[in-house]
Amino acid sequence: MVIEQYTITEKYNFPQPTIDTTLPQRFLEQSLYSLKQVQHQPFQLNTQNFQQLNTTEQYPSSLQLKPQPILIKPDRQETLIVAIDTSTIKIGETSTGMIIAIRGAITWRQNRVYKYTRLGPFIFHITEENKNQVYNALERAYFCTSYGGSHQAAPNIMQMPTRLASLLERWLQTMLAKTVNHGVLLFDGSLTSGTIDTPAQRMREILSYARRNNSTVLAFSKATTLRANGILITEQLPNHEPPYLLETTGIHFKPPIILLGDVYVARLNKANFAFRLDIDKEIPIPQRMEAIQKLIGNDLYTQSYPETLRLSHILCTFTANEVLAMKHFITRKHGIQLINRPDMHKLLFGPFGKGEIYA
Repeated sequence: MVIEQYTITEKYNFPQPTIDTTLPQRFLEQSLYSLKQVQHQPFQLNTQNFQQLNTTEQYPSSLQLKPQPILIKPDRQETLIVAIDTSTIKIGETSTGMIIAIRGAITWRQNRVYKYTRLGPFIFHITEENKNQVYNALERAYFCTSYGGSHQAAPNIMQMPTRLASLLERWLQTMLAKTVNHGVLLFDGSLTSGTIDTPAQRMREILSYARRNNSTVLAFSKATTLRANGILITEQLPNHEPPYLLETTGIHFKPPIILLGDVYVARLNKANFAFRLDIDKEIPIPQRMEAIQKLIGNDLYTQSYPETLRLSHILCTFTANEVLAMKHFITRKHGIQLINRPDMHKLLFGPFGKGEIYA
């Protein structure tokens, strides 16, 4: 397997070069703006990963899983496979807020070669005083790039890491939907919309751009709470030779939550794993199946999960060495004093104190 890195330049090296870079530029500007306000403040190292959890996925009692699998045959016609993912991490705390980092990754496979580019890390010092300035500036940049609509209210400070990462992820999805022709776009998560993180209009626009360019969006969820007859849909696998899909019916959410895709269970190889797969509802059935066939004909799918999407997740995740490098950067560049506050849970409860992230 060959992987090539594309260096980030003023015009990012995506599969298509004509991409508006307004939002990444604003990310960089707001990163520098926020870090200037933390100079000479004591800094507590306190690393914590944030995950975007789907709290809206309440399965309806009418959800059913069709027992007859939809068989898939690989289509090895050369097709561009592109995957997007973002991640965020809390590096530490100051007396007025938190220091976080956000990064995005795009991986694509073409001519049997994997290529990737990464945006970030963008380091922010988020406080109650600057969160509106930071968030609104990025919202304006996002809307100027694609919509020109109304803005979202700034979230509370604890929600800022995931909301900023979500904003970057939607921008990446929008840009690729606009520029990739006759490709397969892989998103991390579902096509459930109507939440604060994923307004329905934004996701509709992304899917519309992809359809105009004859590309198909496939959204893979690493975990799901959807159940049929009380059992997770990804655990009701028929004894049939993969690759295959299982179709669901009867999924309805209460407004404002809407589902812009039809939900399937995808088992792509003999590994005993399956994943929820959402496919744009507006895509005709033959084109959906063609996209799946081209995916398994052009990409690797160890443990039933596409390799391009797996690589995007790995490439945007922060390692321990990268966290140390960012800590040294903000210490030297911005004069932040590193301090060690006592862990109050362990101080008060001894071996029974598990620390604040478990509280």
